[in-house]
Amino acid sequence: MDKKTIEEVEARFEELMNGESFPVDEVISMLSNLPINKAQEWIAKFCAKALDARDFNTLLAIYTNCAGNSNIKFNNIEVRDSLKKSTADRTLLSFVDAVRFDARDIRDSLNRLNSLISFTPGKLVFCDAWGLGEIKRIDSFYRKLTVDFRTRKGHQFAFDAACEMLTFPKEDHILVVAYKDSAKIESMKKDAPGELVKAFLSCFGNMPVSRLEELISLYGLVSASEWKNFWDKARGDLRKDKMVKIPARRAEPLVLKEQAEDYGDNWLTAFVSITDAKEVLAQINEYNAAGKMKTASDDVKAKISDRLEFAALSARGTDIALYTRVALVTKEFGLSAPSIADMRTYLVENDRYIDAARKLPARDVKGLLELLLSDEASVAETKKMIFAAIPEMNFAFVSEIIEHFKDDTEFRKLIGDMLRDSNAPATVVTYVTGHRGKFEDWQELPSLLTILYHAIVLGEGRQNGEKHQMQNIIRRLFADEKWVNGILDELKAKGSDGDMILFFERFQASFAWDVAKHQLITKRMTKHMPELETYVTATAAPVVVERITSIRSYMEREAEYQDLINKQIPANAKKIDEARGYGDLRENFEYQAAKDEQRALLQKQTLMQQDLKDVKAVDFANASTDEVNPGTMVTIVNTAGEEVIYTILGEWDNDLEARIISNKAQLAKNMLGKKVGDKFEMSDAQGVISEATIKAIAGLSPEMVNWVKNS
Repeated sequence: MDKKTIEEVEARFEELMNGESFPVDEVISMLSNLPINKAQEWIAKFCAKALDARDFNTLLAIYTNCAGNSNIKFNNIEVRDSLKKSTADRTLLSFVDAVRFDARDIRDSLNRLNSLISFTPGKLVFCDAWGLGEIKRIDSFYRKLTVDFRTRKGHQFAFDAACEMLTFPKEDHILVVAYKDSAKIESMKKDAPGELVKAFLSCFGNMPVSRLEELISLYGLVSASEWKNFWDKARGDLRKDKMVKIPARRAEPLVLKEQAEDYGDNWLTAFVSITDAKEVLAQINEYNAAGKMKTASDDVKAKISDRLEFAALSARGTDIALYTRVALVTKEFGLSAPSIADMRTYLVENDRYIDAARKLPARDVKGLLELLLSDEASVAETKKMIFAAIPEMNFAFVSEIIEHFKDDTEFRKLIGDMLRDSNAPATVVTYVTGHRGKFEDWQELPSLLTILYHAIVLGEGRQNGEKHQMQNIIRRLFADEKWVNGILDELKAKGSDGDMILFFERFQASFAWDVAKHQLITKRMTKHMPELETYVTATAAPVVVERITSIRSYMEREAEYQDLINKQIPANAKKIDEARGYGDLRENFEYQAAKDEQRALLQKQTLMQQDLKDVKAVDFANASTDEVNPGTMVTIVNTAGEEVIYTILGEWDNDLEARIISNKAQLAKNMLGKKVGDKFEMSDAQGVISEATIKAIAGLSPEMVNWVKNS
């Protein structure tokens, strides 16, 4: 800047200094062209003028705009003191003190101060933890700011915390839109769920589906109970949207693209270098969803085939579900490689297809069945193989097989024979019981009563694995009033009043159901068919007895509870997350099975909590030996003249090898209260009842005391 220009700038500065206004922007623009010493001098004069005028806002604006200028230096304490001298407003003074000029970089303190000044009642703010909120009060005395959030009214932030945690959302932010126009969000949820997800991602960034579910529920856009149906619809929309990438793995983020993929040379170059088999499949599915597969050149199809061969080789021997999906994609698009015949052979060998069906999402199981039957030359042999393996198959596979062969006479007879067997496959029982309307013309099936007996047995006791999942489905059916009424109506319509009564009585006698639900279902039956009231069995009032068990068994149960809450429940939550990534949840058997398991685990957690609270751990040191009591060793003489010693302990104590029995076991119940010389009934392994005699009653031996104390 030449001398003349500097003189002109100085003249203008003097003019501004003598005026009444404080044109901060103009003064700041002048400083950029001045020497360091001159800029520092002018700022000092300008600040002094603002301080004399007690103009806090102008003084703050000067400091804020110049703090980042390397040519101008400020003393933090002087800045703080001058700001405090420029105002008598107690709120502003509390803000200045709260931003700690003495402990922070001056730019940080000034930014925080500007934020606090912007926090005025009525303004909307955003917090990661609570979502959108409205500022209600500023408390200068306690230096706190009060915000009303949707789920947390009257939440208070210290001024310092408010600067860290609160931001001002833009007007088009999805949460602001929801706050000002909730009807628009409801409309999007119903008619354009995909657009709602895209709007959310544009505000919060790309994220995995599990995180999306967590945040979208936390912030009140879609409730937890609505999420399943919402995401089913949204996922369908997003799959067709070129601006969104749905990842192959659930842990990876949904990506909102800056521009749509054109699937040209750049895409193909990137595709042929992919070394992750799951990503290969994801890219091919996206390519097809964009309508490109139909018009792909032979060269492009050859490159896709090459990547599929790579994916098949990667999955072979390591991931049977992935291998099967590669086969299904190859078959669907009629690609020359990998060899469908070779892949089908590999799946059939060692019954790998059965394992594949268990691990595939339900939507792909039908494709697996069609793949197995696609070789016309071996259809008869394949059909025979499939029919023989039905008892080993999972529910989704059995369901598809029944649908596929429903008009096959040989198959119908096979299913009928299975249901006449006392060990009918749980999957077949469950499907036939739950889909009664599909089997009305199946003359090959046994009576409805026989099928219902199978269902009741399946609903009883403890089941594992696939049977446990089937049990949950059966229990849901019986809890469905409409289904139960339909069954009773069907029995009556066939003139089977006797069968209806037998069904009712058998259900009444059923054990291991939740007591309240069992009673509710029974009441529903008698309400729908009042004539069943005659057959209601009266139940005696339960006798309340002290619940006890050994220290050893209590510790084992406590360890089991810790394993439940620390391992099993978290593992189930992971299963649910993974299952959500499989697609349409309405047809997603894996998701439903995982949710069933979750309900069972949470119910188990509740029961175990209550049991651990109600059951007392004891050492049985004070057990009376006048008669048979828990904590006694009982010598009995059976009908063969053999002497056997049983140790009766608490309700969780069982060790068959050591002949330790629970006081809840029927044998123990038969002996409790008996004295030496008394007789009681006992049954053998075949259920034959005989009479035995109490020969002696003693306290616990030293070895048994150690067992009880787990020492």
